[in-house]
Amino acid sequence: MQVDGRDNSRYKTFTRRAMILGGGQAAAFVVLAGRMYYLQVLKTDEYRMMAEDNRISVRLLAPLRGHIVDRYGSVLASNRQNYRAVLVSEQTSDVGDTLDKLSRIVAITPYDRKKIMRDISRSPRFMPVTVAENLTWEQFAQLNINEPDLAGVQPDVGETRHYPYGMELAHVVGYVGAVSDKDMEAATDEQPLLRLPGFRIGKSGIEKTYDMQLRGTAGASHVEVNAYGRVIRELSKDPGKPGDEVVLTLDMGVQQFACDRLKEESASAVVMDIHTGDVLSFVSTPAFDPNEFNMGLRQDQWDMLVQNPYKPLTNKALAGLYPPGSTFKTITAIAALEAGVDPNRTVNCNGKYALGNHLFHCWKKEGHGSMDMHNGIKHSCDVYFYDVAKRIGIDAIEKVAKRFGLGETYDFEIPGEKRGIVPSRDWKRATTGVSWQQGETLITGIGQGFLLTTPLQLAVMASRLANGGYAVKPRLTRAIGGELLPVPQPPKIDVDPEHLKIVQGGMNGVSNEPGGTAFRSRITEVGMELAGKTGSAQVRRISMAEREGGVRKNETLEWRLRDHALFICFAPVDEPKFAMSLVIEHGGSGSGAAAPAARDIMLEVQKRNLARPQAAASGDKEEG
Repeated sequence: MQVDGRDNSRYKTFTRRAMILGGGQAAAFVVLAGRMYYLQVLKTDEYRMMAEDNRISVRLLAPLRGHIVDRYGSVLASNRQNYRAVLVSEQTSDVGDTLDKLSRIVAITPYDRKKIMRDISRSPRFMPVTVAENLTWEQFAQLNINEPDLAGVQPDVGETRHYPYGMELAHVVGYVGAVSDKDMEAATDEQPLLRLPGFRIGKSGIEKTYDMQLRGTAGASHVEVNAYGRVIRELSKDPGKPGDEVVLTLDMGVQQFACDRLKEESASAVVMDIHTGDVLSFVSTPAFDPNEFNMGLRQDQWDMLVQNPYKPLTNKALAGLYPPGSTFKTITAIAALEAGVDPNRTVNCNGKYALGNHLFHCWKKEGHGSMDMHNGIKHSCDVYFYDVAKRIGIDAIEKVAKRFGLGETYDFEIPGEKRGIVPSRDWKRATTGVSWQQGETLITGIGQGFLLTTPLQLAVMASRLANGGYAVKPRLTRAIGGELLPVPQPPKIDVDPEHLKIVQGGMNGVSNEPGGTAFRSRITEVGMELAGKTGSAQVRRISMAEREGGVRKNETLEWRLRDHALFICFAPVDEPKFAMSLVIEHGGSGSGAAAPAARDIMLEVQKRNLARPQAAASGDKEEG
C-alpha cells in the first residue's frame, strides 16, 4: 500500500508537470502561429516590398543636358559621345600592372594614376571606375582590340558637353566641370544628381546661370542585385527628361566676325539692339577653349593661360574696367546742356587750359582754335570740355552719368559683372578721406581720373544716347524651354530730346564730317552710316619734361604703357537700331585702332540684319 501510494503521488506530479509543459508548448505555438499570421498575412505587403527593395536597386541616370542655341538656332553647346575606359578592380589581380598596359594606349599621368587609385579605394571592388575619357576614335578602337589583354578594363560610351565654337563663345556660354566639395556645400537642397560619378555642372557663363534648367530631370535604372550589391540584370530603364533648350539673343554670324576682327588684340566688344537690349555680340579676346576645361586642363595649359599678358581668362566685356576717355564727353555735353550751357558758345583751344597754376593739356598740342559744342565733340577737344566741366561741376556730371547706365550693374545673365566707378564728392571722401578738388572735375569731364567703366556699360550708354533716352538694359536670353521671355519696356530717362539731338549730331560729325576724329573710318554704304565717338584712355603719367620735349608716341612705348583705344557708336544714323562699344587694350588711339574695327563690325551687323530682317526681329529660328 505504501508503494502504491508513492506511485500514485509520482503519477499525479508527472501529470501536472506534463500539463504545464504541454500548456506552455501550446501557448508558445499559439504565439508563434499568431506571429507567423501577423508577418505572413497581415504584414505581407510591407515585407514583400522590403524584400523587393533588397533584391531591386534603383540607380539614378544623369539626363542629357539641354542645348544652348543662338537667335537663329545655331547650336552653341550640345552633347556628344564620350568614349572612355572603365576599370573593375575585382576582375584584375594587379591594378597597377593593368594601368601600365593601358597607358600604352592612352596617356595616364602620375596625377591621373593617383586619382584612379583613390577612386578605386573608395568604391566597392565590383563597381566600375573611370580611368580614361574623351578618347579619340582611334584610341577607343585600340582599346576594344586589346581588351582581352587588359584585365578588368571595359570600353564604355557616355555623354560629354561639346562647344563647337570653342574660344569664340568661351566668355558667353562658359563651360561645365566636375562637382566639387564646395559645390556640394553650396547646394541649397538635396540634389542626388551631384553625387553621380562623372556628373558635371555649369561652372561659368550661361552654363552656370541656367544650370538647373539645363540639367533636366534624372532618370532611373531598376536593376536586380545579389546580397553583395552586384548587378545581376537590368529590369527597366527610364532615361529621364533632357534639360531645357536655352535660346540666346546672340547672332553667331556677328559673333564670329567680331572675334575674327579682334583676334590679334586684347580687346572686347558689345553690340546691342538699342530698343530691346538684345545683345547680338559679346566678345572678349583672347579667350580659352571651354572644351579643354570640360575635359580637364594639363598644368602646362593652365600656366599658359595664367601667364598670358592678354589675360584670356578675364571676361573683359563684363569685368574689364577702363577709363572711358573721350567717349564720356557725350555725357559731359548732356550735363552741360541741362545746366544751361549754350551749345553755340565757343571756347578757344590753344592746346592747354589753366586752372590756378596748373596746366591741363589738350591731346592736340597746337590746339583746335575756336570750338562750340558740335565741334568740341567732332574734334574731341579736351580744352572745350575742361571749360564746360569747370562751369557745371562734378555733381551735374555724376547725375547724368548714372542716368545713362554708368556706375551700376544690370542683372546681366553672365556672372561677374563689375559696377565700375562714377566719382562724386561723397565717394571720394568715403574712399580716400580727402575732399574733392576742382582739377578732378576737369579730368572727369574728359573721361579720365577716378572714372571707370566696363565695355558693357559703354554699350548701354551708347544705346540710351541713340534710342531717344530710354533706360534700356542688356539681355542675353530670348527663350527657355520653348517659352519666349518677355521683352522689358524700358522707362524714359529724364532728358530733353533736343539735348540728345545735339549730342547725336556731334557724334555724326565725328564719323561723317571731314575733320571728325573717325572720318577715315566712316561707313560709306548709303543708309548704313554710323555716328560715333572716339576715345583714348591714358594709362601712364606724362611728366612736364616729356611734354616740353614732345610726348612719346604710343607705337614707341612698350605695349603695357600705351593708351587704351575706345569707340562707341550707333547705326544707322537716320533711324538708329544698333549700338556698340569697343575697347582695345593698349591699342594706342580710338581713331587709329578702335574706330576701324568698330566700323567693320557695325557694317556686318547691318548687312546681316537686312539679309534676315524677319528672324532678327522675331527671334524665330531659321534652317541652316
